[in-house]
Amino acid sequence: MTDGIRWGILATGGIAHSFTEDLVLTGHTVQAVGSRSQQSADAFAAELGIPNAHASYEALVNDPEVDVVYVSTPHPFHAQNATLALNAGKHVLVEKSFTLNAREARAVVDLGREKNLLVQEAMWTRFLPHMVRIREILAAGTLGDVHSLMVDHTQDLPDDPAHRLNALALGGGALLDLGVYPISFASALFGTPQTILASASFKPTGADAQVATIFRYAGGQMATTLSASDTKGPNTASILGTDGRIDIDSVWYAPTTFRVLNSANEVTETFVSDVVGRGMQYEATEVEELIAAGKTTGEILSAEESVSMMATLDAVREQIGLSYPGE
Repeated sequence: MTDGIRWGILATGGIAHSFTEDLVLTGHTVQAVGSRSQQSADAFAAELGIPNAHASYEALVNDPEVDVVYVSTPHPFHAQNATLALNAGKHVLVEKSFTLNAREARAVVDLGREKNLLVQEAMWTRFLPHMVRIREILAAGTLGDVHSLMVDHTQDLPDDPAHRLNALALGGGALLDLGVYPISFASALFGTPQTILASASFKPTGADAQVATIFRYAGGQMATTLSASDTKGPNTASILGTDGRIDIDSVWYAPTTFRVLNSANEVTETFVSDVVGRGMQYEATEVEELIAAGKTTGEILSAEESVSMMATLDAVREQIGLSYPGE
């Protein structure tokens, strides 16, 4: 946490509540909230003790008491809302998926660089304590040569056709809501895939219900992911190396436990997360530290990696025949 950096929350949905609750709980400064209605902004501000409540996103980004804007609208509006904030001179933390496609991602990142403002994707998992420890273990060479990742993100979510998750016009579906997590994990480990194989099944609304991917990388590594919005699975992950593996327990992308096993299948380390709240404050701390250091991108998850990630998601969509209205 960095003193003096003030947050503005753009939109008042469920993820905005979770993020803001964690910030308030851990002593970050949440200065303002903006919604499309004064009533929604006022209710959110009253519930979470936020001083400034605005009836429009324009008013929020132009609030002189706001330094950084958290964008939490549905996927198709991320680029538009991030652009609004950047043009108002505000740093941005943009919910995942970062944008709807790589073209939008490129435009947002380029604008941030032009304005000398921080652009960060809100992939909160990257900054959690168990992922910090996993990066240390991998850097130490404990697993030997890391060859593969197996990971799923499978949830039994509402099948109401009117629900955002099933609405193509809102970017709904398994890929951008769920698949972004395991595919981002693969990106963190291995970078941009050299070859992509993907298959999917769909709901009556046209939204993707299941997406399976196999990625192969230049070094020969492989990553397999399964994402589904109509079936709940283990939500675990395993990183496999020549000298051992890491098994991450459910739910692998949230604060959890993991074990390191050697090639004899003996447990050599067990990690247990000790996190206040849901754990979304860690990404906020990263943003504040980067802003305080005068940086426009980070190393744990760079803006360029977010663009690359969107290009990977675009390639997956091309293979499974998924497009969104207005593209």
